[in-house]
Amino acid sequence: MKAAVYRRTGPARDVLSVEEIDVPEPGPGQVRVRITRSAINPTDWKSRAGLTGGEPDGFQIPHQDGAGVVDAVGEGVEGREVGQRVWLHLAAFKNRYGTAAEFSVLPAERAVPLPDDASDDLGACLGVPAVTAAHCLGGDPAALAGKTVLVAGGAGAVGHFAIGLAKYAGARVVATVSSESKGERARAAGADLVVNYREDGAVEKVRAFAERVDRIVEVALGANLELDLAVSDNTTIAVYANEPNDPTIPVRRLMVSNTTIRFVLLYNITAADLAADVAWVRGAVAAGELTALEATTYPLDDVVAAQEAVENGAVGKVMLIP
Repeated sequence: MKAAVYRRTGPARDVLSVEEIDVPEPGPGQVRVRITRSAINPTDWKSRAGLTGGEPDGFQIPHQDGAGVVDAVGEGVEGREVGQRVWLHLAAFKNRYGTAAEFSVLPAERAVPLPDDASDDLGACLGVPAVTAAHCLGGDPAALAGKTVLVAGGAGAVGHFAIGLAKYAGARVVATVSSESKGERARAAGADLVVNYREDGAVEKVRAFAERVDRIVEVALGANLELDLAVSDNTTIAVYANEPNDPTIPVRRLMVSNTTIRFVLLYNITAADLAADVAWVRGAVAAGELTALEATTYPLDDVVAAQEAVENGAVGKVMLIP
């Protein structure tokens, strides 16, 4: 099969190549998926660059997320059948067969059934962003009904799905953005109120909508902490991204408002929590409540350019079509 491969970490142009390798066979508990879309997340290029871990064990096919069709089923697998459309998450986590290839072999639970009326583009967009969003929202949609959620960076990938998942759960959603074009994306995702945090009166606009918020999905804690605290009262702030400099935490202000800061890294949550997050996403997809991010596609042979586009801050979702 044709696959993008790297055998050492470093710049994309120095370490990534597209090669012919053997088609892998699924082992017990695994499925093989014929990949139709391979989506690229920031963690994918950071892993390839060597910023998040060690060197590959032999070789690594990158990319955690994607969509495709089950091609073969290993021993002991239930609920997955040959010919079934699926979306993939964490495909390259502790597994050399990521989605940047014609086929991927991965644990069956990481290949989630995709409804017939859901596009491959939507399926490929889900994965890490949508599951991270579900975890930031608490993992339980029933607990969010009637609550108010603030999504910082509502035009980003995680922000997009945080809005959709919160609305599916019955919450009211405020999204903060930095421009009108990003505001249009947040509104399209379903936000009830969109606020440009760079404009005067951002806090007042949020407070006019809701005196306090129950949960904040935060992409930049240091940059946004003042706004977050201004609307926090027994609030949980879930932080899923880091900044170049660690923010200073105002302990007393957090204590007085009984505000909790929770840090989220999808790769180190419990199996039970991950299953609950995936179930939330799966339910929202089945209900038609989630939409795909704007997609830019590349052929597999252009994997270097595709990864560089994400590294340079491409808007929407960059995907490979094997």
